[in-house]
Amino acid sequence: MMSRTLRLSDGLGTRVIEAGAGAPVLLIHGVGMRAEAWGPQIAALSRDHHVIAVDMPGHGGSDPLPGAPRLPDYVAWAARVIQALGLGPVAVAGHSMGSLITAGLAVDHPDLVSRAAILNGVHRRTPDARAAVLARAAEIAAGRAGIEGPLDRWFAPGDSALRDQVADWLRTVPQAGYAAAYLAFAEGDSVYADRLGEIRCPLLVLTGDGDANSTPEMTRTMAAMAPLGRAAVITGHRHMVNLTAPEAVTNALRAWLTEEKATA
Repeated sequence: MMSRTLRLSDGLGTRVIEAGAGAPVLLIHGVGMRAEAWGPQIAALSRDHHVIAVDMPGHGGSDPLPGAPRLPDYVAWAARVIQALGLGPVAVAGHSMGSLITAGLAVDHPDLVSRAAILNGVHRRTPDARAAVLARAAEIAAGRAGIEGPLDRWFAPGDSALRDQVADWLRTVPQAGYAAAYLAFAEGDSVYADRLGEIRCPLLVLTGDGDANSTPEMTRTMAAMAPLGRAAVITGHRHMVNLTAPEAVTNALRAWLTEEKATA
């Protein structure tokens, strides 16, 4: 596995970790995480794919986006990442905030995306859920947001070792990058919500049945909107399902990567 900084067309640096050879797969993590959050999938998929996991702007070793970026700005950043990689259209999988970016990429830049996977994505939150996530965005911006609440939602009681690893990432994420990305995430559930039917490539939409924020209902709704959409719900798991159920998630991604393309 190799780590390097990719220089984008706007001059910003983006850290990527790469492994394997073959057809390219780009992995985009969620708010507060870093590329290593895809560890199990990097190890498994790199056996027969060129896997590129990227630090989101303002996370890990990646430069932040300027100003007050919103979801379309992160989508445009991801398009620049793919262009800088120079690998042609790539398969893109995103988790949480990364899934919103992935959906936007597949809508706005279909020439750059060969297939898309949305893991633990959100789609049109209820008013109460939207108010709660906007309140947390304000707390993060003010520097007074704790991490125990999210960790309680993301992990079951038996996931202590994984919870500790994710807690370390949350504690070390740069504050400005975290706050900017979280606000874009909080406001982003409706940005591309009505345009998922424009995604013409194979689309996997996956969540855990215990994820209270990225619900199975959301997952099935999103998959049904796309002509080549397919829903998968992992039983007994919550938001960090790619870490807590790595084999099930990797198997779903392998099926998605080998799925025959059809004319949508």
